[in-house]
Amino acid sequence: MIGSLITSQTRIKILKRFFLNSSTRAHLRGLEAEFGESSNAIRVELNRLESAGLLKSSRHGNKKLYQADRAHPLFNDIHSIILKETGLDRIISKMVSRAGNLMAVYLAGDFASGRDSHIIELILVGTGLDNDYLDREAEQAGKMVGREVRYTVLTPGDEQELLSR
Repeated sequence: MIGSLITSQTRIKILKRFFLNSSTRAHLRGLEAEFGESSNAIRVELNRLESAGLLKSSRHGNKKLYQADRAHPLFNDIHSIILKETGLDRIISKMVSRAGNLMAVYLAGDFASGRDSHIIELILVGTGLDNDYLDREAEQAGKMVGREVRYTVLTPGDEQELLSR
């Protein structure tokens, strides 16, 4: 879908990397290794996105780190498009609609780090969640978006213990 709007596959990878999780930060060489593309192609796209104000950069030692600029007026729109492109919006809404007493949903794994993946990992926090329902919905949602959906259920107490580490 997004490939018909944006012709640069490198730009699409960069947008997914930074707009799936806006707290993600990365540097040129790290992106080069992750994407398996030339540093020049990545540098050109990073510079364009930074010039447009969609990315901001900071120095950390001798590395220039890039991150999505949440203050940009188009941030929420681009974030929404990327979520729709990956199918996360449909997966989460499908799985949580009748799951039980669901209190929170966290994205884990590669997607939480801003990396595209064929596996979507979710952490569901709640009580009395229907695991049979969640299993069926995870399988259906995965087929719908062409990805495997995995989930872990935590109670609110487990969540607090995990967050305090």
